[in-house]
Amino acid sequence: MWRIDRRILAQFDFISIIFIMPLIFISHWLIGEVVPMLAQKHTAYVFFAFLAFAVVFFLPIRRMNWMIPIIYWINILLLVAVEFFGHSRLGAKRWIEIPFVHATIQPSEFVKPALILMLAYLISKAPPPPDGYRIKEFLKISAYILLPFILIAKEPDLGTAMVLVMIGFGVLFFVGVYWKIWATIFVAVVLMFPIVYTQLLHDYQKQRILDFVAEKPSYHVQQSIIAIGSGGWSGKDKDDATQTQMRFLPIATSDFIFAYVVERTGFLGSLFIITMYILLILHLFAVSVYHDDYYIKVVASAIAFMIFIYMSVNIAMTMGLAPVVGVPLPMFSYGGSSFLNFIILFAVMENLVSFRFKDSYDSRGTKSFL
Repeated sequence: MWRIDRRILAQFDFISIIFIMPLIFISHWLIGEVVPMLAQKHTAYVFFAFLAFAVVFFLPIRRMNWMIPIIYWINILLLVAVEFFGHSRLGAKRWIEIPFVHATIQPSEFVKPALILMLAYLISKAPPPPDGYRIKEFLKISAYILLPFILIAKEPDLGTAMVLVMIGFGVLFFVGVYWKIWATIFVAVVLMFPIVYTQLLHDYQKQRILDFVAEKPSYHVQQSIIAIGSGGWSGKDKDDATQTQMRFLPIATSDFIFAYVVERTGFLGSLFIITMYILLILHLFAVSVYHDDYYIKVVASAIAFMIFIYMSVNIAMTMGLAPVVGVPLPMFSYGGSSFLNFIILFAVMENLVSFRFKDSYDSRGTKSFL
């Protein structure tokens, strides 16, 4: 008889879902206050994302791991295709048009889960020794990280490229690399920074850094700081949140949504949002440490690093503590691609955790998890 196996359901990580749901509901509420039409679209994004979650969750991922390198290289080919067939917007060539439907996709968004799965595949095939990977294994895995980094940085989209490389090397740091390799990389980065700044950065990227170090912040950051400062202890009513309602605060539903959080809900509301993120990150690292399975270890730690990087950069940016880059607040800012990426990654993690004993269940007579 086909039925849901309770032993599999018992392994499901409900704690992550508990931390995610308040972020989704509060985000929808705030987006609806600013632009009601966007809230309707955001609802559609959430619906399709959780539909994708259900599909991915029930896939036999462990038995399909041979497809992971194929998925990775397809994403690399899409990044290469951007160079030849991509569409430019505001001086950046990042999009590919889908034939016949006149819609575009941004391959750099899809490469994140592809890279994370590829790292899980590579590390599970050749786990690190007790003292960490040595130079040969480190360079091999690093090549898979640096290839999409170079292609995305060339678009140019340095923000996404830097996020990608930090996630990749964050995972390697977490699973273990010989300490002398990290020391060498640190020294090399410090020495190469002047060359990177003068020779590789585009003018608008240099301007963002100059705006960051300037005595007076840019207009966007000024308005964001005003919104944050006006929120006080418990925030303002909707009609009194003038920075957002009168459109002084730019991009209040995406890049600068945290500033609206503080203006609307004050210190207490922003503290609650940050606490949800911190608890989620700590929980994901706990999941990673608890399991010896390198698929779970890599995917859980990669999601934790990804959330931490996005959250910290976005919040620091709104307060003038980091250069302005197009990094959304994870699962909170308006936008379908980023939200879908996170939900799919959580679905992969939940699948790996919930079905890790499925083969032993089946061998004892359970027909199926359905």
